[in-house]
Amino acid sequence: MSPRRDQYGARRPARRRGRLRVLGYAAAGCVLFVVAAVVAWYIAAGRLKPPGPTPPPGPGRPTAQPADCPDVQMLVIPGTWESSATDDPHNPTANPISLMLGVSRPVQQQFPDQRVDVYTVPYVAQFSNPIAFPPDGQQSYNNSRSQGTQRAIDELQQMSKHCPLTNYVLAGFSQGAVIAGDIAARIGAGQGPVAADQVLGVTLIADGRRDVGPGQGNPVGAALPGSGAEVSLRGLTVPGITMTGPRPGGFGALADRTNTICAPGDMICDAPRQALNPVNMIPSLNELIHSAGNPVHAKYASFVVDDNGTTATQWTAQWAAGLIDGAPHPKHS
Repeated sequence: MSPRRDQYGARRPARRRGRLRVLGYAAAGCVLFVVAAVVAWYIAAGRLKPPGPTPPPGPGRPTAQPADCPDVQMLVIPGTWESSATDDPHNPTANPISLMLGVSRPVQQQFPDQRVDVYTVPYVAQFSNPIAFPPDGQQSYNNSRSQGTQRAIDELQQMSKHCPLTNYVLAGFSQGAVIAGDIAARIGAGQGPVAADQVLGVTLIADGRRDVGPGQGNPVGAALPGSGAEVSLRGLTVPGITMTGPRPGGFGALADRTNTICAPGDMICDAPRQALNPVNMIPSLNELIHSAGNPVHAKYASFVVDDNGTTATQWTAQWAAGLIDGAPHPKHS
């Protein structure tokens, strides 16, 4: 084989050919590295993991329950960046300005532990930006939401097994409202960890799956025409973010006991329908991610929901206290 020559007929130096090979190998290596990084990103971001089927409540109930059982358990689920997987569920301190502390603390102060167990679900409560570079180091929405859902269901199951006569109040904010609403929908459909007739009520503040229509709960304050971001972005799936749309069938048997609170202009719960278009994926994701920190979404502690000047957190605390005050007093063995 004759040696390679350049455009002027001169022989091409072997050193140059070797350098080109090295550059080619380096380029191929970079491509493989990028592909591996993307695959690792997809795996780490995780898919949304719906909880498995929960066993139906056993037939009949006893006439009394153990002495250490509360009459009511209030399950509180904080929003994004307002909890931690290692937080103390009975004395949460992960975020001292967590919105749901404005609900849980007044209830804890009003009632003794024997009357109500206020349990704040500890979970990672993060929402990573999948298009951030470099990565922001947070857990994905799918991983966070899956963990929060499973931990809440596990707690309800354990309480129900040990305390079969205890009743329940559920409340959540933002990502926590999505989780609480999903669990309420399962209970309302007869597929939850506790029986529907043991749930005294549910309140969801800034629910990302908020919808309007039959079975979708009762709006507190003005009824808004928009919907949750997950409804507007239904069907959008990117690494770590699955927009699940509205809840099929709404809240079922709990529809008349479920309340929704949403401030006008809060894109998490009051997004114009189809405004967040999955076709325009990157702008839609930016809009969704930045909505979690917008001024409207962050000010439910001052958002007034009635003519008496009651704020969203005050209303929810008063609502919960009223349910607890009027709840049955089960016998204890």
